Amino acid sequence: MDTLAILKRGPVMPVMVIQSVDEALQVTRALLAGGINTFEITLRTPAALDGVRELVNAFPDALIGVGTIRDAGQLDAALKAGARFAVSPGLPAALLPALAANRVPFLPGVATPTEAMNAFDAGFHALKLFPAEAVGGIPLLKSLHSPLPDIVFCPTGGIHAANAAAYLALPNVACVGGSWLAPADLVKAQDWRAITALAAAASVPSGQAQSS
Repeated sequence: MDTLAILKRGPVMPVMVIQSVDEALQVTRALLAGGINTFEITLRTPAALDGVRELVNAFPDALIGVGTIRDAGQLDAALKAGARFAVSPGLPAALLPALAANRVPFLPGVATPTEAMNAFDAGFHALKLFPAEAVGGIPLLKSLHSPLPDIVFCPTGGIHAANAAAYLALPNVACVGGSWLAPADLVKAQDWRAITALAAAASVPSGQAQSS
């Protein structure tokens, strides 16, 4: 499965910062119940890689990816943990040889037209716009569509329930990423039903969201 196919699995990819393996299992189970099936687990906590291993084993039909990949060592650790794809806030040159060697589906982050063009020339046609709202958001994506019509984006950073549909309506957006589906307060309260409800509200098929 290539990167674009992964992005098209659903309109929203939750960006998850997990504090424990049990938390990762509970949150993922709640999101799956709401129709989410693609997940980015960020390498921002000591529990991240252990969480990925457990999620891959517990939910074999889910697409578990690892985010915040910054170097070849992190990429290798993510793949050994069972990650199906990788996400980065950028595209550092030092990562390119490792990506070529592993041929893993990879979503690199860009913030400018030049970065998008460089990533495209490096072989990446599906990109993460990050941090989306801070660098121009919807107006930027609209402006990029005409000169770069063969690039598709997953905007992440500042995306939430109130603006996700507007992003998804853009022709060059395959899905959006965000953390609003599993907010820290609901996770702390272990309110898994509320998280499932948020996931269900977000799990509108991409075509339906774009036609609304």
